Parts: sequence; C-alpha cells; structure tokens
Amino acid sequence: MNPRVEHRGRLDEQHVAAVLSVVEAATEADGVRPLNEHVMLHLRYGGDERAGAVLLYSGDDLAGYAHVDPTDPVEGPSGELVIHPAFRRRGYGGHLLRAVLEQTGGRLRLWAHGGHPGAEALAASAGFTKVRSLWQMRRSLFAAFPAFEFPEGVRLRTFEPGTPDEEAWLALNAKAFAYHPEQGAWTVDDLKRREQEPWFDPAGFFLAERAASASGGGRLVGFHWTKVHGDGGHGHEPIGEVYVVGVDPAEQGGGLGRALTLAGLTHLRSRGLAQVMLYVDESNAAAIRLYEKLGFTRWDVDVMYQK
Repeated sequence: MNPRVEHRGRLDEQHVAAVLSVVEAATEADGVRPLNEHVMLHLRYGGDERAGAVLLYSGDDLAGYAHVDPTDPVEGPSGELVIHPAFRRRGYGGHLLRAVLEQTGGRLRLWAHGGHPGAEALAASAGFTKVRSLWQMRRSLFAAFPAFEFPEGVRLRTFEPGTPDEEAWLALNAKAFAYHPEQGAWTVDDLKRREQEPWFDPAGFFLAERAASASGGGRLVGFHWTKVHGDGGHGHEPIGEVYVVGVDPAEQGGGLGRALTLAGLTHLRSRGLAQVMLYVDESNAAAIRLYEKLGFTRWDVDVMYQK
C-alpha cells in the first residue's frame, strides 16, 4: 500500500494523541525517545505557530511523523522524524524525509537520537552529512563527590517561580549561552512551559547570587537547574539530570561552574537517585573535561545531519 502524506500546522488533540502513540511505540522498541524535549513540548502546548507537521499514513494508520521547525534564518530549517516500528523496513522513512525536504526546499538539519543505525543509513542515502554530535554522559550518585566551595561573596539559593527571578534568569541564560543556537534564545514562554511540566521542582533549581554589598542587592551570576525523569519509563529506575548549568561569562574561570554542578549533584543524591545524566556538545571540550573530572563518562550520542 502506498503511503499518504499530509502537511499540517498546529495539530488538534486527536492528531497529537496519534503522534504520541507512535512516539511511545518507537521509544519502547529503540530504548530512546525519538523526539527531543522541544518537540514534545510543542506537541503538548502548541509551540511556535511557524512550525509544521508532516504525517505519513498507511491506510488509516499513522505510520510516521515529522516535526519541521523553520525558525532559524541562518542555519535553516530543522526537523525530527519517527516511523512506527510496525511500519519500518518498507521505505516509509525515505518517503517521509522526501516529503519534508519538499516542504523545506531541500534544506534541512535533521536530529537523530541515540545514534540509531537506521537513522544513519537514511541520512546517508539522502545525501546528508553529520555536522554536530551531542553526548549523553552519566555517573553514579553512589560514588563520592569531591569537595567544593563557592567563590567569596557568592551565595546559593533556589529559584522562585512567578517572581523577578524569571526575567533575571532569562537574561543570565541569554548571556551565558549567547553562542548556543537553542538554549540562549529561550523566551518567557519557554520557561513557563517547563514550569508546567510534572518534573519541574524549584527546590532543584539553584541560583548563585553575588551580593553587591554587605546589605544585599545581589545579582545572579550562575545557575544549575536539575531535573528528575519520573520513573525512568519502560521499567527503568528514576534518573536525575544536570538539566542546564550556566555561568555569567564575567565569572568564568573561578570555579563557579564546578561548584554549581556539585551542589546540584548533591541535591539529586539527597533525592535517593542512583544515577545522573547530562547532555553536552561534543565540540565543548572544556565542559567535557570538567564532567569527566567529576566522574561522568559517555553513555550515548545524538547526531545532527545536514543537507
């Protein structure tokens, strides 16, 4: 049966439910979620109206889904796609990818999660080349942590939702990740959506504040936002995450990033978790060296291909 393609904008509840069913089936089969957090939030909350969806049907069954994000004017459109395990090895992945390329004028950056060999083969067959790798690193929380202390004049506190902390954090995040194409561009809507997620816990969102004077008036100079992945999913144990660590560029080199990381790890261990994970760009050699010194090792890899 020849597959049928539908191009859509924002999906209604029925289509979202069908897509999430495909995502869960692929996650169960592959051991890794095929769509990143940004796309999952887009599905649940609507997200950017410029983003599009490509649906691939076999008869009445949804066989595949692609998310297309056209928002980066320099790097060009990006996308992620997934084929239901029951419809693989039929050429459906190539069919869906061609439909996406037609929509984007042949220009596309494509994420593949977990280094799946099928994704690599599909990308190569369509003329894509690997341009970026995102490592997932892990370490045990049972192993000892090295000692740490914060620079003089810096105190640690937790984030307070619905207060000026939100705008202050967004400003620091933009400054700390000015070089990063996704993280540095977060808006208040991006932050609010994550505050609505079941995993959000302000007690695990740490802010480093430098006092302007002995009487207070501090400013944010760094942060460590931790995350706990529910029950781990699919029978796995819960796992903590170093969700994002950021330091004001003016404060770098003084040990603040290391202290923030260890403070977050200490918190995650206090939650009774056995393991912690994080994501880091393969090109970020300084961050990888820091994480390796803190006991992290590479676990998996996400790859971006470009055409």
